[in-house]
Amino acid sequence: MANDLAGKGGGDILVGVADDGTPVEDVDVSDRALLALTDLRDDGRILDRPCFTVQAATYRGKPVVHIHVEASAALPVRFEGVVWVRPGPTTRKASREDERVLAERRRAGDGPFDTRPVPGTTLDDLDLDLFRQAYLPSMVGPEVIEENGRPTELQLSSLHLATPDGRPTALGLLTVGLDPSSRIPGAYLQFVRYQGLDLDAPVVDDQELRQNLVGMAARLEPLLRSNLRTRLVEEGFRETPQPDYPLEALREISMNALMHRNYETSYVPVRIAWFDDRIELTNPGGPYGQVRDDNFDRVTDYRNPSFAAAMKGLGYVNRFGRGIGRVQASLARNGNPPAEFQVDDSSWAVTHWRAS
Repeated sequence: MANDLAGKGGGDILVGVADDGTPVEDVDVSDRALLALTDLRDDGRILDRPCFTVQAATYRGKPVVHIHVEASAALPVRFEGVVWVRPGPTTRKASREDERVLAERRRAGDGPFDTRPVPGTTLDDLDLDLFRQAYLPSMVGPEVIEENGRPTELQLSSLHLATPDGRPTALGLLTVGLDPSSRIPGAYLQFVRYQGLDLDAPVVDDQELRQNLVGMAARLEPLLRSNLRTRLVEEGFRETPQPDYPLEALREISMNALMHRNYETSYVPVRIAWFDDRIELTNPGGPYGQVRDDNFDRVTDYRNPSFAAAMKGLGYVNRFGRGIGRVQASLARNGNPPAEFQVDDSSWAVTHWRAS
């Protein structure tokens, strides 16, 4: 229904109605049941995330669950790597021609920034070997790949990495581009290690990570790990190693910054400043959509929805909408104070304090 091959504008699902139209008895319409259905949107199996609403309703005098699915602007939408369409009363896997129609229907210029074509680029700006070997198997079901009937250009377009006429999108450059920051100036991460407590302290390491998402993740983790220091903490008769920061929290907040930053109008990189007593991460791009400075830790919206889907498919994000909670829980387990967030209209920053 999100793919909307038939052009119906989406569709509706009634949970609690048999195929013959007869209501089913004892349908759970509690808040817990509705929340479980709503969570299907965020568990990462459906990419790009569709828009749908879930509510209790009445059908022929019986309680049912009504799910309304909006037609997606970021076509095609995949469930566990497979594109499904509903051209009539039945649902089936999309054919090669169906995917072509969906890709061409998408008006790249009207969508989010990450699915728009980048002027002056060609497919030569993409690492097509990386796309085939790493990206494609992560995003598309193996049975679809085995069919081997889709040319690379159609695969790129279907996954929003390029337009139907072969122009790379911002998403394509960010995920598998050969040199993303040459076309999207702010698409890099700066890491600075200070030997002291402020910006006047001596700099002992200064690096710029300008690779695509796959390359940047491969460099970032060992860089963060190499700067961690571990001490032994006594617990009864045992000594337990404790890093000054949990790597899980650093990785989560770094990926969160890359996902949510403003690539469209800011040329400032994501910055990680590592001091002797704390780590400060700053990110261009303030609250977006439904997110405000007073609810950012509870509400999630996506400035770069296709990039978020790519990060989930590649394994850099475990679950949508859980990043800050995971960070705070990881810090607490390691004995660190809670992370401190500063959010304004144009940026956000987070400070991790060293474990005492």
